[in-house]
Amino acid sequence: MTAAGFLALSINIALIMILLGLAVAFVRLAIGPSLADRVVALDMMTITIIAFCGVYAVAVDDPSFLDVAIVLALVGFLATVALARYTERRFEQDEDQKGGTRRKEDDDA
Repeated sequence: MTAAGFLALSINIALIMILLGLAVAFVRLAIGPSLADRVVALDMMTITIIAFCGVYAVAVDDPSFLDVAIVLALVGFLATVALARYTERRFEQDEDQKGGTRRKEDDDA
């Protein structure tokens, strides 16, 4: 097997594995059951799409797909932070509705 043939085989295997990971993450996103599971699944989907862009950039020998991967990584990070903040506020609202008591240290943070 030549080096080019080995690279082509490796790229094909990597793309198949990435697509399988994307499918598993989509299933977790669809069935949940909790919001935390969905956030982690969405983050995993973002990471697998970034990996797909990187492998595809090697496959077609076009480095412009790496720029797409970098932008997607930045947007994915911001989305994860925003979803975590939303989850935190939702949790605090649920505690307030249940009549839970919060410590003063929690308010200071």
